[in-house]
Amino acid sequence: MRVAPLTDDDRKWVKERTELLFGGEFVVSGTEVHDPDKLPGFIATEGPERVGLVTYDIRGEDCEVVTLDALCQFMGVGTMLLEKVEETARRSGCTRLWTITTNDNLDAQRFFQKRGFVISKVRLGGMTKIRLLKPNVPRIGYYGIPVRDEIELEKSLSPAD
Repeated sequence: MRVAPLTDDDRKWVKERTELLFGGEFVVSGTEVHDPDKLPGFIATEGPERVGLVTYDIRGEDCEVVTLDALCQFMGVGTMLLEKVEETARRSGCTRLWTITTNDNLDAQRFFQKRGFVISKVRLGGMTKIRLLKPNVPRIGYYGIPVRDEIELEKSLSPAD
């Protein structure tokens, strides 16, 4: 498997994946609207096939993992992509790596916590505000759980040596 920075040739695919996974061309985290196809990121490939994607946004000492998409689970794709973002964040002097998921996304909560992230904030009812921007966000999510809250997870970083 190979992980490389996103190129201009990947941008159309990033947009398609964003529409498929997030129900539109943009994603919302907290109050921030992101266009993943315009963000830096990495793509994982196996031969000619794209098997994963991560996008991120660095602001000061914070690096947000905006999207993480492994097309095949339990094969290390997500871990490899997350490690590349963490390495990039450290080199950029970031002291915090963070992401947001929803209360129903138990798989994402498990994934990030196993990799050193801790729950740092819970925005109870946060999805109500997001639905004002994206009315098509489903009300029922994974495992039949109502999608109500945003869960922020973070990992403290020490700068790269």
